Amino acid sequence: MRQWPLWLLALLLTACASGPPAPVLDRSSGARGSARIAAGAPEVHLVRRGDTLYSIAFRYNMDHRTLAAWNAIGPPYTIYPDQVLWLRPPQQQQRARTTSPQAPAAAANRPPVAGSSAPATGTADARRDAPPAAPARQQSRPAVQPQPERKAATASERVAANLRWVWPVAGGRLNRGFVAGNTDRQGIDIAGMAGQPVVAAADGEVVYSGAGFVGYAGLIIIKHNDSLLSAYAHNRRRLVAEGDRVKAGQQIAELGQSPRGEDEVYVQIRRDGVPQDPMQYLPAR
Repeated sequence: MRQWPLWLLALLLTACASGPPAPVLDRSSGARGSARIAAGAPEVHLVRRGDTLYSIAFRYNMDHRTLAAWNAIGPPYTIYPDQVLWLRPPQQQQRARTTSPQAPAAAANRPPVAGSSAPATGTADARRDAPPAAPARQQSRPAVQPQPERKAATASERVAANLRWVWPVAGGRLNRGFVAGNTDRQGIDIAGMAGQPVVAAADGEVVYSGAGFVGYAGLIIIKHNDSLLSAYAHNRRRLVAEGDRVKAGQQIAELGQSPRGEDEVYVQIRRDGVPQDPMQYLPAR
């Protein structure tokens, strides 16, 4: 067997050790659901009293699980007034910190200190809402960013987690339908009579009930399972609060007036943060 000089063996070992390191894969933003960033969305959102993680995700057309992962927030997704939430994945957060003077030095995902405000979630007492004195005309709904086309829900997806879907307004007439890619038609408008019951379209938990959305008066958001949410706007009066469990067909609100001056409720269904055609889920009429 050939004997290698000690100096040559040392040289070979040094060369092997100085090779490039193995690549490191960034999986920090690998939340389930949609990881889209709405065009024109700000880099951060300052939490206000009454906000919930679900309502913020709804506002920016994101999946709530993605927003939670980007901000290292785990279930039950408690957030606090004046907390700063990033609307960008971690790798873009670092870039924003160094290039934008408006970006915070660090994401303020911290519990409140002594004497500070209570959690933003669950602060609205929807049951004590009173009907407005007069149905003032509101601004039009904020534009929803165009979404990639998604295959229509299959029958198995419509009954996922044993969900039973019902029509949100008894005898309601479809005023305007869903149009894929149309930023102003990401839900449906169902006509009815002012004060008529609005009911939950399926079993679930109320994750937002408030009046903080311009153009979405009396908004209620119900989480049906990990992927599916439904939202109901233009309500004259809300009858449920955050954290309430509701059943399909249970009254959640009284029908109000839309910005177009018509008595109707606006309904959205979202899967993984992406608006779906509610007619693919609601029973045929």
